Amino acid sequence: MTIPQSFIQELLARADVVDIVGRYVQLKKGGANFMGLCPFHGEKSPSFSVSPSKQFYHCFGCGKNGNAISFLMEHGGMTFVEAVKDLAQQYGLQVPEDDVSPQERARAAKQREQQSTLTTVLEKAGMAYIKHLRATPRAIDYLKGRGLSGEIAKTFGLGYAPEGWRALASVFPDYNDPLLVESGLVITGEPGEENAQSETKRYDRFRDRIMFPIRNVKGECIGFGGRVLGDEKPKYLNSPETPVFSKGRELYGLFEARSALREHGYALVTEGYMDVVALAQLGFANAVATLGTACTSDHVQKLFRFTDAVVFSFDGDGAGRRAARKALDAALPFASDVRSVKFLFLPAEHDPDSFIRANGQDGFAAAVAKAVPLSKFMLEAAGEGCELDTAEGRAHMASNARPLWSLLPDGTLKRQLLAEIADQVLIDSRELLQIWQPANARDYKNNSSLRPSGKSQRPKTPEISTSMSYEEAFSGNFSDLHDEGAYAASLPMVASPSGRSFAAKGGSTRPVRRIAGRVLPASREDRVLRLMLTDPQSWEKLSGEEHALLCELPAPHGPLFVWLESQLHEHGPQPWAALREGLREHPHEKHAIDQIAQLLEGIECDWDEVRAILDQLLKLKRQQDMVDLLPHVMTDPAARQRYEELSALLKKS
Repeated sequence: MTIPQSFIQELLARADVVDIVGRYVQLKKGGANFMGLCPFHGEKSPSFSVSPSKQFYHCFGCGKNGNAISFLMEHGGMTFVEAVKDLAQQYGLQVPEDDVSPQERARAAKQREQQSTLTTVLEKAGMAYIKHLRATPRAIDYLKGRGLSGEIAKTFGLGYAPEGWRALASVFPDYNDPLLVESGLVITGEPGEENAQSETKRYDRFRDRIMFPIRNVKGECIGFGGRVLGDEKPKYLNSPETPVFSKGRELYGLFEARSALREHGYALVTEGYMDVVALAQLGFANAVATLGTACTSDHVQKLFRFTDAVVFSFDGDGAGRRAARKALDAALPFASDVRSVKFLFLPAEHDPDSFIRANGQDGFAAAVAKAVPLSKFMLEAAGEGCELDTAEGRAHMASNARPLWSLLPDGTLKRQLLAEIADQVLIDSRELLQIWQPANARDYKNNSSLRPSGKSQRPKTPEISTSMSYEEAFSGNFSDLHDEGAYAASLPMVASPSGRSFAAKGGSTRPVRRIAGRVLPASREDRVLRLMLTDPQSWEKLSGEEHALLCELPAPHGPLFVWLESQLHEHGPQPWAALREGLREHPHEKHAIDQIAQLLEGIECDWDEVRAILDQLLKLKRQQDMVDLLPHVMTDPAARQRYEELSALLKKS
């Protein structure tokens, strides 16, 4: 989905950043601005400033800054499109969808209306469950017996579903309303199970259970988990899959834990609702739980939108180890060099709730500090059942380790683990890589060929001398970046099967450039696009800044990357065949198809090459941003700080 820049500007002009931020941060007037405790890092004295005149927020402690849209992205864990839609809805605006067919637009509108209606129904049921809890001493005594306070029950909206088959009939005037079934609150009987009035049997899904409302990242109720008060089976019962709830993508307690995730610096993933609530009461409000299912890649991806560190907490028994193994598989593709994943194994007789009550807050914190790093657990998992004092056992471990190691994103951690695996199986790293990836082994010893050539010709980042002004420092620099024609001419052209050519920037066309009758290689943007279309999982290897860089590229590339991001968010990684169907009637459908058509059969895109291209594009983007900031650095402190941040980043690259 492409959102016109004019609409974004109109939206930001209508939105009040003080109002948006003030819903999550307690702000106090301080001169011309408002001040509060930063929601992005733990602090005791306010250093978070919100400017009503500039419609801009900035933290002098951690450096986070931006507008209303970026705040919703950072604080709410939303994508850019989600944040724009959410903000537009708050101000009664309709997001333009010019690149969407009327049928798709109507279908999306119907889906939004359906989701809004279902969450309204679920919210109403949740309020009824809360009232039932207050009027049921047996349920209150159960929660008190588990050590929960009324305050924590209020924070998580705990309730009680009373005994009886049709308790919700007193809440909803029309118990036969299809929405009650669609939301998962009511179950209908099978054909042939009609009552005396020849009506299909209907009854409440949740009966005589403590109710835990499940909320999405916006705080909307999307489902429930119910726990029995005794030892009946099943102990826990979840809402079924509905248009608003998917247990493979949602995490219990994530909405309540958002601020604590930043304060603690990590997310603690548990297996039960009660673990989350109990831990929150005892000082670990950064806990979340999977919803009766194994941890999925969607769960991990969602967590890394809020934090760069995750600790999985499991029981120490066999079931806990198996759950941890599945979590390892889900986490490996996201274990980049700047993220931390650990595994906490508690004694077999304990879960997080019982362990923290037996050992106290300090004891639990000490256990978290000793959690097993992902690298160590991966090696343990690969070596499980292998006799490493025999050649056969070492070969077995190498075979087990290969699929795990392959899931890791490229980076230092992946190379270090290659060396550690090689040490354990008593083989040289290069020989092991030759066995695993023959085509890539030649690059292991010296990967200088993976770096872009012509480094000496790149524009040098200007350094600002204390003896000259910003304007003097930049006199005559970066002129080439303003020349669209020069920039486009420096990039190779791509010929489509139809014989037309596409410019690497701006979408214009010109004759295909050839050398000795050969078409030059695809442009940098096209090479990145090809990889993302054939291996969408690679999108998760990119940083947020790189996501924004690609999505902001001129057509056709930017709109295609925006579309791809929305597809990943809604459906997860899909094969090209599925993406091809989703592209139908997209304005740049043909360009995407042409790129795939030009891939030679059996030849895969090179991630290392794409990584080098992204580094190039990111450097150019940062340089251009510095040029754009230059007129404001003398008068706007935020612009000057951003300018200096970009300068520091360029020096490191």
